[in-house]
Amino acid sequence: MEQILLFAVLGLGTGALIAGLALSLVATYRGSGTINVAAGAIAMFGAYVFYGLRGQGYLLFPALRVAGAEGMVVPLLPAVLMTLAVCAVLGVALHYLVLHPLRRQSALAKLVASVGVLLIIQAYVLITFGSQGKAAPDVLPTDPVRLLGGTVPANRLYLFASVVVLTGAIALAYRRTRFGLATRAAQESEREAALSGLAAGRLALANTVIAALIAGGLGIVVAPLTQVDPSTIALAVVPALGAALLARFTSFTVAAAAGIGMGIIASLVTYAQSRPWFPTSDGVAWPGVTDLLYFAVIVVALLWRGQSLPDRGTLVEPRLPRAPAPERVVRPAVMSGAVALVALFVLPYDLRQALILSLIGSIACLSLVVVTGLVGQVSLLQFGLAGVAGVVLSKLTADAGVPWPLALVAGVLGALVIGLVTALPALRVRGVQLAILTLAGAVALNSFGFGNTRWGVPASGAPVSAPTVLGFSIGTDSPVRGLDGARPSPLFGAVVLLVLIAAALLVAGIRRGSLGKRMLAVRSNERAAASAGVSPAQVKLIAFAVATVIMAFAGVLYAYNFGSLDPTRFTVFNTLSLIAFAYLGGITTVRGAVMGGLLITQGLMSYALNHYLGISVNFQLVLAGFLLVFTVITNPDGIALAPPPKWPGRLVRRVRGGPSGDAPAAADKQLATTQGAR
Repeated sequence: MEQILLFAVLGLGTGALIAGLALSLVATYRGSGTINVAAGAIAMFGAYVFYGLRGQGYLLFPALRVAGAEGMVVPLLPAVLMTLAVCAVLGVALHYLVLHPLRRQSALAKLVASVGVLLIIQAYVLITFGSQGKAAPDVLPTDPVRLLGGTVPANRLYLFASVVVLTGAIALAYRRTRFGLATRAAQESEREAALSGLAAGRLALANTVIAALIAGGLGIVVAPLTQVDPSTIALAVVPALGAALLARFTSFTVAAAAGIGMGIIASLVTYAQSRPWFPTSDGVAWPGVTDLLYFAVIVVALLWRGQSLPDRGTLVEPRLPRAPAPERVVRPAVMSGAVALVALFVLPYDLRQALILSLIGSIACLSLVVVTGLVGQVSLLQFGLAGVAGVVLSKLTADAGVPWPLALVAGVLGALVIGLVTALPALRVRGVQLAILTLAGAVALNSFGFGNTRWGVPASGAPVSAPTVLGFSIGTDSPVRGLDGARPSPLFGAVVLLVLIAAALLVAGIRRGSLGKRMLAVRSNERAAASAGVSPAQVKLIAFAVATVIMAFAGVLYAYNFGSLDPTRFTVFNTLSLIAFAYLGGITTVRGAVMGGLLITQGLMSYALNHYLGISVNFQLVLAGFLLVFTVITNPDGIALAPPPKWPGRLVRRVRGGPSGDAPAAADKQLATTQGAR
């Protein structure tokens, strides 16, 4: 019992991190109604800024030396103050450049914009410091404290005490001060707050800055407990979202208490993994159990709260992205397919590989068009479903020798089962709440599912046998070669192209038919759709099933393309990147899905930028993040539905002799009309 209590105390450090991020999430939501999934990235940003000042003597952004001579570092207190100042500036920029322009947009647009912010911060850190972890400089005392028959680092206790004090101060300030009461009034009804003379914009700015200060300061003191790297602190936002959900994004006290409790649970899992009764795979304790428990907490919170979760009122009804029905389907599919087929045989092997990846990415984006663009269900687990299909395929082909296409069908069915299980919570929750649930599910699936060697994939990857038809290979090693005679075979690219065309025709047919109308009705208003005789539950289940099958084919083709399954290709960050590119291209149309596939990392456009212009992938992610935020603000419908530039229209009118191009002709026409009327 004493050891259990000791590990519970050791978990206070992790719990303080989760609690602090939950405080930041609640503050942001109270101010602007945004669930900021980039809160963990902001904490990571603060940790790197502090590391740059204390470890190397320069400021991360801008990269400016502030410590005088080479080799000198900034003292502790000035480094802390400078880091907090930078985080405050980041909060101001976040408000004015992202959150304030999106105040009239939907919750989906705000969520996607925060994904863009996350991509920008993470990619910038990767460019500056690389992917290797750094030893963070200490801020709090690290002397061991004798407690419960063991030792506890003092920094964990100091961090826990700091978060408790901060929680009490914030809760008291938001309950007793004029600022806190005004923020609460604006959160409950922004319209009535504006009529009462409250400046909702200023309140949102103040809360966003407070949230950035909390997250950035947390990164300073938490980093020494782990290390400074681009993912550890950033992914802590997942359990923090669960803690904030338990608090309904309103109570700082409940959020902090839930966060600390989740940290204690994680530490107790670590203790249990050292016990002989804990299940193992190949002599190693099952990984990802903590993430699975976090996912369970979020499921319980959502199913318990359901639609009682807060939905911040705004001055205007947010507009969802347009989802126009395609007027012509077959002809564009045949023409674009013919161009792509010729390109597969003509292009050199490197561009052919990039084109194949873009085609597979377009299939994945089509899955998001169905479940998110047409039905409004923000699922962040879709890329994980592709991984499930790939794992089943690998197990059956490499281990059991199951031939094609039986292994492919089994992989799709395996993903379909997981997808339908994911759809069950969607019958009760929707929108951003479902996004939080599926984000936690994606983390748990990656660590507990793919990371377990018993039913997952080894860290070195798992082989996937090439597909064959009557003994003839149709994979990347097929004897059918392009003009350069190199792999991958254009025949495999043609197979991928056929799957893409079939999926595109399926999605277009759904949108043009009665099912598409019912999907849009559910997306717009579930209660109104139900009153009109539409079953939201049935529509959601169909949408998740169709989207899962499409994504499963993308996962299977992805595995066939590389001849192996790498679990690192299905991480949460890759999932968020896929969402970003799908939204950037246009998440409601087939054209947008194809555009998103062309934009994905390692796709055709990405390879061209890297190979011919020397723009690295990380720098491309920075550009993609900025472009995503800009697109969400200026054109939430995506690039595919962007209005055409005005000058070509004017040029066409001028050539045709229209009003702006041929004023005399227009005047003569008007005169003739007038004379005819007389």
